[in-house]
Amino acid sequence: MRQWRGLLGFGALLLVLLEIVTFVLVAYAIGVFWAVVLVIATGVLGGWLLRREGVRAWRALRATAGSGAPVGPDAVPGVVGLAGALLLLVPGFLTDLVGLALLVPPVRRLASLGVRRFAERRLPSSTAGDLFGPRRVRVRPGTPSAPSTPGGQPPAGDVLEGEIIDPR
Repeated sequence: MRQWRGLLGFGALLLVLLEIVTFVLVAYAIGVFWAVVLVIATGVLGGWLLRREGVRAWRALRATAGSGAPVGPDAVPGVVGLAGALLLLVPGFLTDLVGLALLVPPVRRLASLGVRRFAERRLPSSTAGDLFGPRRVRVRPGTPSAPSTPGGQPPAGDVLEGEIIDPR
């Protein structure tokens, strides 16, 4: 855990230094006044989008939870949209570029898929199932390690139905 904190601190310091260098380069290219106006404008845009994305995500989450369906598929795009708005709110051009990219629909879908996969790997199987619903798994034919039928024969058929249970 300490190693992650150190890497996180180093990454934050590196980001700040890159943001300063980028600001200086942009200010040199378009002028200090316009660079400051651009940073303020993207901050205001980020605040407005944060409110809009937050309300949109909250409504989708409430509607999905009210219907009894898993909330994960609707929550993840909302989280990605909120992250994009937060990155726009942070002063700096690099974070603004990443924030704007997260608001573009194809990038947002790709980032949502990555967040979902990350959450499914990090959460226990039962929690991931509650959030995202039943998962599809691929079963490859092979030699079973423990036969489940009398006489050592593998079960018949190509499709296995059941739950993935985390033994922890």
